[in-house]
Amino acid sequence: MLEDGERTFYIVGTAHVSEASANEVREVIEAVQPDTVCLELCQTRYDALTDEDRWKKLDVFRVIRDGKTLMLLANLAIGAYQRRMGAQLGVQPGAELLAGAESAEAIGARIELVDREIQTTLRRTWANVSFWRKAELISAIMASTLTQETLDEETIEELKEQANLSKMLEEFSEALPEVKGPLIDERDAYLMSGIEDAPGEKVVAVVGAAHVPGMKRLFGTPVDRERLDEQPERAQWTKALKWVIPALVMAAFLVGYFKHQDETLEQMLYAWVIPNSVLAALMTTIALAKPLSVLVAFIASPITSLNPLLGAGMVVGLLEAWLRKPTVEDAERINEDVQSLGGFYRNPFTRVLLVAFMATLGSALGAWVGAGWVVTLLT
Repeated sequence: MLEDGERTFYIVGTAHVSEASANEVREVIEAVQPDTVCLELCQTRYDALTDEDRWKKLDVFRVIRDGKTLMLLANLAIGAYQRRMGAQLGVQPGAELLAGAESAEAIGARIELVDREIQTTLRRTWANVSFWRKAELISAIMASTLTQETLDEETIEELKEQANLSKMLEEFSEALPEVKGPLIDERDAYLMSGIEDAPGEKVVAVVGAAHVPGMKRLFGTPVDRERLDEQPERAQWTKALKWVIPALVMAAFLVGYFKHQDETLEQMLYAWVIPNSVLAALMTTIALAKPLSVLVAFIASPITSLNPLLGAGMVVGLLEAWLRKPTVEDAERINEDVQSLGGFYRNPFTRVLLVAFMATLGSALGAWVGAGWVVTLLT
């Protein structure tokens, strides 16, 4: 409980897959009868929790065109892990937040969504991470679909204890300092500021237990939420980086054409085309794409790798979506199917996403290998 003059804030630290947390939220709201209930949700996440038909509205073509394939796959993998933990405990992930919303409506309290938009948090987190760290995080997220880890209710409740939380956050800070900033610290400030700005003399806030220590330290501290809402700008050198390989390869071709024999130019073309085509087709095959998609990946990769504005994953992904034609029923089964890696492959909707991602990965690997091979032919 925090007090500021005549206003009182009741901070309920919860676990997102805990029936005990959901019950605690109901009990606190019933006992306090607050004017406002603040939830650790943004509008996007609130809609995801409350809109059972959200997958029907998802356009796989738009996801691929907008370059959000990897982000959606990561979200699905994380959500699958949470649902698997929740299933072991007999509780829906986010049940405590839904309990907060339902209890607030029952007593006529105002509901405030005080978390930062999830897309902003993900973009700021992603921009803060190096290339190799991104690869590690992607691997860890995808590996979560294979884990058989089990947690019981008692273990989850123990993790909410202050001593255990402090130790966990300390270890997290040491392991992933670049992630902790935008994912935890910034949101601690954002949440506390939103809660303090909520109307009413009595305010109950339902937040993840990991945020509570930081929020308490920041109570009463002015926070510029507009700054925390800013989209990260890519550094100039990273904007230029996507042009480096095409420029390098084209320059090498020109040098090979003007200063070397035709045989060298032919070798350079083979050096560029072979790794691009083979790796893009191989990775697309691993995703179990349609044969035509594999063929298009083989043909398109050497060309799209020279065009920073058009990726092989977009071309192949859109073709796979057209060939596979995911249905509304496929979309409705996403939550059920993505509980395992086999489910990602089995569902036509997520299979399309996998194909697009693997084509992108194979083409990127092929471009790096090809560029290195081309340059060595000039020495």
